[in-house]
Amino acid sequence: MIKTSADYPILIIEDSDDDFEATERALKRDGALINPIYRCDSGEDALDFLLQQGPYSDPLTAPRPSIILMDLNMPGLDGREVLARIKSDERLLDIPVVVLTTSNDSFDIKACYQAGANSYVAKPVEMDEFILAIKRLKEYWFGISILPKGKTDGR
Repeated sequence: MIKTSADYPILIIEDSDDDFEATERALKRDGALINPIYRCDSGEDALDFLLQQGPYSDPLTAPRPSIILMDLNMPGLDGREVLARIKSDERLLDIPVVVLTTSNDSFDIKACYQAGANSYVAKPVEMDEFILAIKRLKEYWFGISILPKGKTDGR
């Protein structure tokens, strides 16, 4: 049984509208997921969200996520750098980060785990396989694993 709650916000860091929409649809597919989902479409935007700065200074509209799903290959500040910054910041390092990317490159995989990624998932190209991968990810992170509750203040 997947345990979900509004107390466990999800942050998806993804520059592709199509990939974000596919991920969101797959997460919500069976109707069991009621977690609020937030999106940042760049590394810079994600760090502003996580640190509640700039347009995200209101903690009610930018709550601390309980989990982050993040693409690696984004223009500007890419996912590798965002991951390194998250895992080097005392306020953020306990947030699980799942790298969700098209890269199967062994260098990327090793570098992400060394930087503190909690999981690395290669996005399948076929939609049915992608939906199955997200279903399994959801079963693990929201059914088996215990996530830290998100907060609206006191980062």
